[in-house]
Amino acid sequence: MIPPDPRFGLDFNTGLLPYGDKWRLHRKMFNVAFSKQTSKKYQVVQMEKVHQFLVNLLSTPHDYPKHVATLSAAIIMAITYGYDVASKDDPFVTNVAHLVELITNILTAERAMLLNAIPLLAYIPSWLPGGRIKKRAAESRALARTVLDDPVKYVQDRTVAGTPTTSIVGDLFEMEIGKEFASSKDELIKGVAATVFLGGAETTSSALLIFLLAMVLNPEVQTEAQEEIDRVVGDARLPEFGDRENLPYVEAVLIETLRWHPINPLLPLPHMTTTADVFNGMHIPKGVIVMTNFWAITRNEKRYPNPTAFNPRRHLTASGTLAEGTNYPLFGYGRRICPGRHIGDQSFWVAAVSILATLRIGKARNEAGHEVDFTPEFIMAGLASHPKHFPCSIEPRSPRAAELIYASVGGN
Repeated sequence: MIPPDPRFGLDFNTGLLPYGDKWRLHRKMFNVAFSKQTSKKYQVVQMEKVHQFLVNLLSTPHDYPKHVATLSAAIIMAITYGYDVASKDDPFVTNVAHLVELITNILTAERAMLLNAIPLLAYIPSWLPGGRIKKRAAESRALARTVLDDPVKYVQDRTVAGTPTTSIVGDLFEMEIGKEFASSKDELIKGVAATVFLGGAETTSSALLIFLLAMVLNPEVQTEAQEEIDRVVGDARLPEFGDRENLPYVEAVLIETLRWHPINPLLPLPHMTTTADVFNGMHIPKGVIVMTNFWAITRNEKRYPNPTAFNPRRHLTASGTLAEGTNYPLFGYGRRICPGRHIGDQSFWVAAVSILATLRIGKARNEAGHEVDFTPEFIMAGLASHPKHFPCSIEPRSPRAAELIYASVGGN
């Protein structure tokens, strides 16, 4: 991994840390807070946030991008800090969004590599060409400090007041760490927590937008998934996590969603080799930059025939069960695999299956009642790729489905 540049205030980010004692402690904290078993205790709050999301979609379906972003932020803030996100202009969420926008605009992969190779570039006076980066670095440091401090202070204030809530930060403060890092425990926890939000909210939001687009463009897939849910869940309740193992086609739809258009077509964090290697007869020296081309991996015609087609059945056996070795191409691999993958996986699944169970996603219609065709376009926003706003129709599948949605949040 390219070492983080402390001049931008980003050296807290687990994903940017080089291998070493600090990185290992970060990963230990993630393993404590985000193990597969521990992640299950957050399923209740994930379902609560998704049910409110369904209500929002019914109320103002044309605002679906905003509702998706709100859901993603609400889940990750509730889990990480025990904090309920305000419906509009939440200060914690706004600060993180500004930081992501700032660092992705000024600290692109090529600039990061250049600054790492020639550190003096960051000290060019602001009035010279290229000198603006010095001012932006100061802005980034100040904003990063706010993102690190304010949400954790909220957790600490709740604890002092005797009204603590279940959260990852709360769990980490109870965790024992070695004497070497005891004096910096608060900073370590702040760094881990901020890393969770920076990575988690954006990827969940992008995954759901890609899923909605896929359902608009592939109505027959949507119908088949809904038929499976109807058989397993029925119409007396909303889906629950316990239904998951009995919904293999839905699982295949979600896996295909992330294969069809990867959230990170090029893994956005450049890596650096720590030793020389030989791969397919090619010599790879120590210290060179390596980036993962997920787009090419998911377009491998030997593994995925007709790769541009959206076909969930490519992930199923002839008997309809998930094929062996099938997994999500979203969370990376090896020692750098996403430590929050279990939480992210749960959020994506419960949101998507709840949408399928209750809503019909289709093409928008014009005043004459004709479907509005469009060509999907994608943009990189922050560290993730997602579709530009596309016209669509979002309606309850039935009056009963609408009743279930409102009842799930205590409405009528």
